[in-house]
Formats: sequence, structure tokens, C-alpha cells
Amino acid sequence: MISEPAKRHHDSSAVSVIGLGLMGRALAETFLRAGHATTVWNRTAVKAEPLVAQGATLAGSVDDAVAASPLVVVCLTGYDAVHELLGSLDLNGRVLVNLTSGTSEQARTAAEWATGQGAAYLDGAILAAPQGIGTADAVVLYSGPRAAFDAHEPVLKSLTDATLHLGDDHVLSSLHDAAILGLMWGILNGFLHGAALLGAAGVNATAFAELAKVSIGTVADWVPGYAQQIDDGVYPAPDSTIGTHLAAMEHLVHESEALGVDAGQPRFYKALADRAVAEGREDDGYAALIEQFRKP
Repeated sequence: MISEPAKRHHDSSAVSVIGLGLMGRALAETFLRAGHATTVWNRTAVKAEPLVAQGATLAGSVDDAVAASPLVVVCLTGYDAVHELLGSLDLNGRVLVNLTSGTSEQARTAAEWATGQGAAYLDGAILAAPQGIGTADAVVLYSGPRAAFDAHEPVLKSLTDATLHLGDDHVLSSLHDAAILGLMWGILNGFLHGAALLGAAGVNATAFAELAKVSIGTVADWVPGYAQQIDDGVYPAPDSTIGTHLAAMEHLVHESEALGVDAGQPRFYKALADRAVAEGREDDGYAALIEQFRKP
């Protein structure tokens, strides 16, 4: 006898969610609120109880969860867990969306495996905390076959309107995720270093925060112009040259050391600029430092 979850795949808007950690539960709840027939599965079934109370169907096995819907969304602790759970299953005809965090190499390997199992595979990345899912604060990235994305875009957009398909290459989501993480840490570490400097003079971080927000906005406005320079491979300096920046970096290193604040971050900036100057880029604009990041 065919189980109820196995029948549900005839509903084109049905979705199965495998993995009910904090993010997985948020995904399932959002699909339910949007009115999609939602099947859930987790190793620890008790985690599904609040979702079942909201109308989800609890699959008796991970195999049943896959059979229940044409769209299967996986959000687990790592790619190894995905292979462990789904590695031997028949995924034929399913669109498998993997929102598990990982590297681009893992994404490529997973795509090869899933395709071999008969699935259309979309790798994804969530740029939000669980509480942001279903709100305008969330961004979810997808990469893989455009046709598979288009077929289920209305369901996936339940998670956020900021649902972006980056291209057919499966690695693009994980690479964008890594780039955004680096950007985030760069901004946050810059703020923390600045707060440490000012704290040495008795200035509270909250007093610095408003000025920091304004400065971050100013720098954000520079990004499109820098991006164009990088794409063109030409780095004019309408404001400050790398040589000018280097002098300011030396001041920041000195100030950090004098106040007893860790100077590792400004020393790193200075090391990049020193290398660029040694290559004859002293009079180029700041975006020319991309050439240093492109080298091991």
C-alpha cells in the first residue's frame, strides 16, 4: 500500500524538508504558512511535533519524505550527513535543493552524486538567521539547472522575495556565501578594532557605533565604482593612491601598538599595500589591491 506521503508528489507545490534544526524548522514553518503541503523528516522525530501541529505531515522514513514531494529541501549539519541519509535513495524525478552550508568543492561533488541518482540538483546558501526566513531580511541563493529552479521558483520564493538564481554552475552559491562571509567579518573586525582603539581612550563602543554606521555607508557607496575598475582591470585614483593609503596604514599600526591594541589587522593591510608598491602600483587607486588577493 502506498503511504500518504508517497502519494503527495502529485501536488506540484508540495515540498519535503529534511533536517529540522533551527534553520530547517524555520524553512518548514514558512512553507506551511505559505500554504504548501509540507512533509518533514528528522532523525529525532520529536522535533517535528510543533510542525505537525501546524499541519505538516511527518514522514515515517527519509525515503518516504523524498517520495512525498517533487521538491525536496535538505538542511543538515554538513554534506557528509546529506550523503549518509540520501546516498542510497532513488531520487529520480525529484528536484533536490541542498541548503546545507559547505564549500564549492562539496557542492560540485554533491551535484555529480545527485545527478547520478536521477535528481535535478540545486545547491543553495541562506544569508539570514532562522528568524529572518519568510521576511524581507532574508536572501537565499541558488545555483544549478535554471529549468529546475524555474519549475519551483514560486515555492522557493515563499522563503523570501530575495530569491536569486546565480547560474547553472553548482558552485556559485557556496562561493558567493564565502565571499559574503569574508565581507561581513571584514566589516565587523574593522568595527571591533576601532572600538578597541577608542576604548583605550575611554570612549564607549555605543558612542562610536553611529559614526561607524555612517562610515560603513560611505564605503558601501564606493563599491560599484571599485567593481567596475576590477572588471576593467584599470585602477585610476581620483581621490587617494595606494601610496597615500599606505602612509595612513602606517599611522594605524603605530596608533594600535602605542595604545596596546592588537595591530595584526592593520599590519595585514599594510603588507598588502607594501607588496603593491613594490610592484609599481603606488600611484594606482585602492582597487588595485585586488591583484594581491589574487595571489597565494
